Amino acid sequence: MIKDEVLKVAQNKRLPCVEALALAKRLKVKPIEIGKAANELGIKITDCQLGCFGRRR
Repeated sequence: MIKDEVLKVAQNKRLPCVEALALAKRLKVKPIEIGKAANELGIKITDCQLGCFGRRR
């Protein structure tokens, strides 16, 4: 179920951090679960608010 939702919101194999966090909240799961699903699907977390993943544009 989590993977299906990640696939729905990711575009071009990328998922902005803010959207990943919103998805975690909506699904009532920890953000790490979204990260794990994204990793398994080969989707990169981008535009991290903390600057940990990808650069902000």
